[in-house]
Amino acid sequence: MKLKGVDTLKGNEVLARAVMTSNYNELLAAGTTLKLEYIEKLKELDIKEVYIKCDEKHYKKVDILKKDVEETIKMQVKNIIEKHTYAHNENLMQLNQAAESIISNILSEKEVVERIYDIKERSGDIYEHCISITSLAILTALKLSMSHEEIHDIGVACLLHDLGLRYLTIDYLNKEIDEMSESEKNEYKKHSVYGYSALKNEWWISTESKEIILSHHETIDGCGFPLHLTEISKACKIVSVCDTFDEMICGIGRKRCKVWEAVEYLKKNRGIKYDKEIVNVFLEFTAVYPAGSTVLTNKNEEAIVISQNKEFPDRPIIKLTKDSHGNKVLNEVIIDLSKTKNVEIQKVID
Repeated sequence: MKLKGVDTLKGNEVLARAVMTSNYNELLAAGTTLKLEYIEKLKELDIKEVYIKCDEKHYKKVDILKKDVEETIKMQVKNIIEKHTYAHNENLMQLNQAAESIISNILSEKEVVERIYDIKERSGDIYEHCISITSLAILTALKLSMSHEEIHDIGVACLLHDLGLRYLTIDYLNKEIDEMSESEKNEYKKHSVYGYSALKNEWWISTESKEIILSHHETIDGCGFPLHLTEISKACKIVSVCDTFDEMICGIGRKRCKVWEAVEYLKKNRGIKYDKEIVNVFLEFTAVYPAGSTVLTNKNEEAIVISQNKEFPDRPIIKLTKDSHGNKVLNEVIIDLSKTKNVEIQKVID
């Protein structure tokens, strides 16, 4: 499955996920073969991207949460949060159990903290973002040997961290904060305050979780928001790293970018904006080039990433698909980049 821009579609692609209208009505079902008239309709409705099926038989993708589990929890979270109105938080308490479900599902996998995970750029669906950052933060906390109580608090906070976005009227998708007008920028930077204000008196949310909800955009250099703090808790630092990464690859308050670009951003800012140890732990399990990515090598050969190397997240195993002249490679050529010094990935094509 790949996220594709509607403008790049040529017809006959097959939808991997249903296309929904802004009112969450199904426009096109999963499995639909896209005709040219369907594509034109998508453009008319200003639908920018859709998920397209791709051939996954040649590569092994490793997810933190199994897709069926992720989808079930996402729908549960969505149903709870969409019914929420300011200061009416009774149903939100159910997210305690959702956080526990994510923790238990992650822990049920063997060698969960030893794997390299394939995390791909996605659409700006806020509920997918909530589940993704929860999984990333829980896994980071597990690798840092934090207690179950601390991990639970992180999970609850992540599921609720962007509750305040529901109160915004501005467009914040696939847009950098610096590209917003001054009034839009000020409004966007209030969303963590809105979320915290709605939940600050709830007895079932821990003080730590509330602090994370308020401070998930704070950075250790004091340039974050809303309070420009330099002293933040370890849990807040974890969520700040995971949230930044996931916002970058799904385009929430940022221009969407490739996974490797988000990885490079974190590397560049570790010890400056983000805690160095936490960034290093996060990068230990994050594949720079997720399985299924189409890449170009330094020899101008096109390849698909088929699996990861545990000790070398930036040196995966690839399968050549086109030679340096653009011709299709007929015989199977598999290259383990961790064992080959003269071949490296130059860029991600798709």
